[in-house]
Amino acid sequence: MIAGRKSILCIALLMATMLFGISYATDAQDFVLVIDAGHGGHDPGAIGKRAKEKDINLNVALKLGKLVQQNCKDVKVVYTRQKDVFVTLNRRAEIANNAKADLFISVHTNSVAGNSTAMGASTWTLGLAKSDANLDVAKRENSVILYEDDYKTSYAGFDPNSAESYIIFEFMQDNYMSQSVHLASLVQDEFKTTAKRRDHGVHQAGFLVLKASAMPSILVELGFISTPAEEQFLASEAGANTMANAIFRAFQTYKKEHEAKQGGATAQLPNNISATAEKKSAPESVKKEQAPAQETASAATGTEKPVFKIQFLTSSRKLASNDRRLSGLKSVDYYVEKGTYKYTCGASTDYNQVRSTLRQVTKTYKDAFIIAFRGSEKMNVNEAINEFKANK
Repeated sequence: MIAGRKSILCIALLMATMLFGISYATDAQDFVLVIDAGHGGHDPGAIGKRAKEKDINLNVALKLGKLVQQNCKDVKVVYTRQKDVFVTLNRRAEIANNAKADLFISVHTNSVAGNSTAMGASTWTLGLAKSDANLDVAKRENSVILYEDDYKTSYAGFDPNSAESYIIFEFMQDNYMSQSVHLASLVQDEFKTTAKRRDHGVHQAGFLVLKASAMPSILVELGFISTPAEEQFLASEAGANTMANAIFRAFQTYKKEHEAKQGGATAQLPNNISATAEKKSAPESVKKEQAPAQETASAATGTEKPVFKIQFLTSSRKLASNDRRLSGLKSVDYYVEKGTYKYTCGASTDYNQVRSTLRQVTKTYKDAFIIAFRGSEKMNVNEAINEFKANK
């Protein structure tokens, strides 16, 4: 009887793999990477003149996974789909969370209605869209839920086509923001230098698939299927190989830094990155700029209440106090984490005030975000926000 149950279980697992194209590795490895090929099945994604987004995404995702499996034996690769099947956004995130993934990479292809000249790759992290163009990308990717049964219940009434629904991302802070932004920066650098694609930069927007993923996560837009020349490139084997290789190279760099941190060593980061990966523990040290009055941290930093700050810039070296990038900002400060200088401004115990300041800062530093400290210790920003609200 027991043997019979085991047989039934094996058959059930096999059928699940065949039906949904979900890959589960049986060996236990140190690092878990989840690769998500966007769209699939009855959801084609964006459609070009000769190709569909779902097919481009899957081809690049599988090539990326193969590169990782061939070159990184200590990495367990999990796919959200390996075939042309439909997988809900919630299920994609669930696969990553159940696998206890260290990293989540979602592969997509961009499109602009009525524009046949837009070209270039971009990489996205979770956050509030800071422009109508960014919001349009999030709306298009989130509209996948319209293919799902009872999506209003599954996503708590979220309407992917209503700008009002995206207000939830203004009040949400991503615990893995710094790691996600750093990986996104590495990917964009490879898209620009290795793949020789036009650089559309790192952006934030409210992607549901990233919102539900409890690990550093990015969403890549490989290029524009709405532009015939770029569609031809992305739909070709050479193009798919090029883009997969670029993402793989960025992953390798990120993983090496991760291993260095896990081993207690200091990762040497390139000078041109815009953010850095960080461990979940508190930073090594917190230091303040001396001299100019505008760079003196707020007196609020001496209290026991959480102090909110806006992280707007990182650098591999300490910046001069008169560096033009620090001008025009109040309460400029920095802390050092694994050899990287992370610059903040606008320190205050009033979360609402810092949110207001963030709107101004993002006009210059589009990917700035809020962090929190208690004294000299960095803390979970969501806990800090809840404490602020409870003590109002």
